[in-house]
Amino acid sequence: MNVQVRAKDITLHDNTRAHIESAIDAFSKYALDITTVNVNVKAGKKGVSIEFDIHIAHAEPVIINQTDDNLDAAIDLAIDRASKALRRLHTKVVDHKNTSV
Repeated sequence: MNVQVRAKDITLHDNTRAHIESAIDAFSKYALDITTVNVNVKAGKKGVSIEFDIHIAHAEPVIINQTDDNLDAAIDLAIDRASKALRRLHTKVVDHKNTSV
């Protein structure tokens, strides 16, 4: 899995970057074939914007956008939303493979 974390108009400290990368590593528990994860962090007029672009083999990419005044809050909310989307996709894939009696 390729992971790219980019920051524009803001500096990411090592602990923030490590927090993002550890959350991305936790996405592997959903047993999806995640090929690449691009994380864009931008500072704007309305606060900090986080974008998770998660590419999964044999599925549409999952794109999560989150804006908040606080950087840590925006990251945590985006991680929660990405986890929820990946969990739903995993459930959809697993349920589709089940056969009825």
